[in-house]
Amino acid sequence: MHAIEDQTELHIPVAVHSPDPISLAGVTSQLSRHRGVRLMEGGGERPAAVAVVVTTTMDDSMIPQLRRLVRIDGSRVVLVADQIREAELLAVIECGVGAILWRHQATPHRLYQAVLAASRGEGDLPSDLLARLLRQVGQMQRSADDRPGTLAGLAPREIDVIRLIAEGLDTAEVAGKLSYSERTVKNVLHGMTTRLHLRNRAHAVAYALREGHI
Repeated sequence: MHAIEDQTELHIPVAVHSPDPISLAGVTSQLSRHRGVRLMEGGGERPAAVAVVVTTTMDDSMIPQLRRLVRIDGSRVVLVADQIREAELLAVIECGVGAILWRHQATPHRLYQAVLAASRGEGDLPSDLLARLLRQVGQMQRSADDRPGTLAGLAPREIDVIRLIAEGLDTAEVAGKLSYSERTVKNVLHGMTTRLHLRNRAHAVAYALREGHI
C-alpha cells in the first residue's frame, strides 16, 4: 500500500454530501486515509472549505445544491458523478464547480488530488469532459449572433494563460510554457476571475470559450 502523501500541514476541512448512504460511507472512508484532510459533518456550524458531492446522475435538485454550496457556504466543490449530460455540463461549471471526477475513477488517491486542487482554487476535469465542454461551447459560439465588444474582455496575457489552462496544464506548467513565475500566473488568473466575477478556473475556461477567446 502506498504511503499517504506528506501533506500533514494542510488539514483541509472537507464535508461529503450524498443522498446514497453507501456512497457517503465509501467516500468518507477513502478520504479518511489522508492525513491532509479533516472530515467535517455536513450541515455543521462552519461550512467546509471543500465539499465533495457524490451522485449517480444529475437530477433537478443537484444544480441548486451545487450553487448553494459555492455561493452561500463559500465551499469549493468536487463533484463525483457517473455521468453528466450535455445539457447539464455548462450549468455545472457555471455553478462554480471546479473539480469533477468520474465515480469509476474515484480512487483514494484521485479523490485526494481533486480535493487538493479544489482547495487551491485549481481546476481538475477529466480530459473527456474537457473535450465535451470545448465542443459544446464551440457549438454555442458558432450558433450565436455576433456581439460587438465580446473580444475585449481579456488581455493578451490572460488569453495566453487561460488557453494553457484549457489544455489541462497546472500552474507550474503554465509558468514554464510562458516563462512566467508561478506567482505571476496566479496573479493573472486572480485578476481575471475577480474582474469578470468568475468563480474558479473552470468557469474562466468556460467564459473564454463562450466569448471566443480560445
